[in-house]
Amino acid sequence: MDARPDSQLYFDIRDDQWPIVYHRKYNVSFWGLEKYHAFDAGKWGNVIKNLKEAKLIDDEHIVEPNEAKQSDLLVVHTKKYLKSLKWSAYVASIAELPCVACCPNILVQKRYLYPMRLQTGGSVLAGKLALERGWAINVGGGFHHCCGYRGGGFCAYADITLMLRFLMMSGRVQRAMIVDLDAHQGNGYARDFINVEEVYIMDMYNKHIYPRDKEAKQAIRRNVELKSGTEDLEYMVKLRNNLKEALAEFTPDIVVYNAGTDVLHTDPLGHLNISEFGVIKRDEFVFESCKKRAIPIVMLTSGGYLRASARVISQSILNLHKKRLICQTKAEEGEREGQEGL
Repeated sequence: MDARPDSQLYFDIRDDQWPIVYHRKYNVSFWGLEKYHAFDAGKWGNVIKNLKEAKLIDDEHIVEPNEAKQSDLLVVHTKKYLKSLKWSAYVASIAELPCVACCPNILVQKRYLYPMRLQTGGSVLAGKLALERGWAINVGGGFHHCCGYRGGGFCAYADITLMLRFLMMSGRVQRAMIVDLDAHQGNGYARDFINVEEVYIMDMYNKHIYPRDKEAKQAIRRNVELKSGTEDLEYMVKLRNNLKEALAEFTPDIVVYNAGTDVLHTDPLGHLNISEFGVIKRDEFVFESCKKRAIPIVMLTSGGYLRASARVISQSILNLHKKRLICQTKAEEGEREGQEGL
């Protein structure tokens, strides 16, 4: 049974493909105007470029998602909100790029919203693939500031909510955990899941920065607030303790890991002081925690405002493969488990 019989977001992939989801049109381009935004609008393509150069993947084995269509988005979003995206000025406020307000909406749709709908489709597909392969990575997505009726913080579509709604509607998942380690509070999906007992939210973020959403905090079951300037040691101790306790309190059918790299030191918006090594070890610990408990995990790349973010994400994925926390096929997984048992 699929979430929506008319949806093209779910499809099967070949056994030899990695459950790594990416489309070349993920990347945002406004004739160079994106260079004036803090966000690296080519981050997703640079991650894939780095993974190719490292010989981990090639085009043939990457999974290309389909765009989330209006009928898909209406599973989460109100008609009023989707209609508001036809106004360039409103989209400019979401993208935090004022010059976009002057662009014809047809170009805004093509250059910004279409890539965001592709990434949203990628998150939904990655949720399905994680259940089938034990893990999946959408090299994009993680739009955690968008809820069903409002966007913000560069987030135009509620991909996390949509992913979980598809999984639950299809009967594939009954209980889910969101582990959000982006530097910012994940207020979008939190608003969507207030009073939803089947979704457990653990959010670890800088309490002094955007969005400071008190209403959304009602949905957070494990709220870990950090101070600006938090460094590796304190960060990892809090992550280890809280994730262990969260998984002891709640047994999910899937973990959605929002792996923002805006925790990096010198990030202009995150204001935390985590090293590149710290981010790589953070991701390793989250994947390791899920694998130890046989919980499928889907990773979204979320926020990251440094040009270095793509390099760190790709290095982290390479480290996950090196540590045998991800692998290409089920056969490779079985082969590795057999070697570990010798």
